[in-house]
Amino acid sequence: MKIAIFLPNWIGDVVMCTPALAAVRSHFGPDVELIGVMRPYVAQVLDSCGLLDDVQFYDPRSKNHDLRSWAMVKRLRRARPDMVLLLTNSLRTALLAYATGAPRRVGFARNLRGPLLTDKLAMRTWFWKLLPQSAMDNYLRLAALLGCTDLTQPPQLGTSPADEEAADNVWQRLGLPPGNRVVVMHNGGGWGGQAEAKAWPCEYFGQLARRIATQHGLGVLVLCGPAERETAARIATEANHPLVTSLANEPLSIGLSKACVRRSRLMVSTDSGPRHFAHAFGVPVVTIYGSTHIAWGDTHYTRAINLQRQVPCGPCLKKFCPLGHHKCMKDMTVQEVFRAVEAQLAQLARTAA
Repeated sequence: MKIAIFLPNWIGDVVMCTPALAAVRSHFGPDVELIGVMRPYVAQVLDSCGLLDDVQFYDPRSKNHDLRSWAMVKRLRRARPDMVLLLTNSLRTALLAYATGAPRRVGFARNLRGPLLTDKLAMRTWFWKLLPQSAMDNYLRLAALLGCTDLTQPPQLGTSPADEEAADNVWQRLGLPPGNRVVVMHNGGGWGGQAEAKAWPCEYFGQLARRIATQHGLGVLVLCGPAERETAARIATEANHPLVTSLANEPLSIGLSKACVRRSRLMVSTDSGPRHFAHAFGVPVVTIYGSTHIAWGDTHYTRAINLQRQVPCGPCLKKFCPLGHHKCMKDMTVQEVFRAVEAQLAQLARTAA
């Protein structure tokens, strides 16, 4: 049996869909072939986790015609999948799934795509407005619709030998302490790095990093994507401490970020994709939320502390603060986040004892 699975377009959502992928593989057994259909830039997220048998890349806006939608459809038609599972919500992907000729097409009936699906679920709404709900839970609801019963597995990721070698080189070049004595930070804004509303002020992150290094003697490594190098460098500069450094001047990859999180003691992050790496690798995490609702990215992780300042205007789900004050993030104090960091470190010490 062949199942083509259209994966989400964002790093965090891809991590959150891995429990559903694992459930599908477990339910259909060793003879199933899972074909992941994805944007090329998220491929590294699932490298080395063993959840997919094949991948088909596509990007509807690519200049490479081999990556355009209909080229991908032609490849899937040749593969003759028995089913298409849509973990995306767009009308476009439902049209593409229909065009593959797969006899069974499974997904959420939203954005006018219900008639294109053979098996469908409705999103939870209140007077036609979407209710805040966990994306991971929604992916699992689709798996349950297929008959899957193993729905309690956590997010799953892996790292390759090349990823680990890249992290080893970073540890050596930046002089980071060995032996699980590094806290990683990420101040990404999500939405392709174009969302200021999800970011905590760099000076706050710098103060926090300095306190962690000074009071606990831990190294601090600031992670970043290609569009976040300046932000990462500024945090390290604001910290002004020899134990605080960043990836701003390093060759970057998603695999490197995964390997850095995997070997860290703790992660402190805004609501961006890489924070989900912590859950997949069992690393405690403190997440600072601004314009987004905690429920959307909730993975029920018992080693997570979620912080959000309650403001009358939020959570607004905007990429930029529409009122210009950004109080949801600026009013979140360094002391409050540092208390959450200390709580996580204390729990780790109790567990080790």
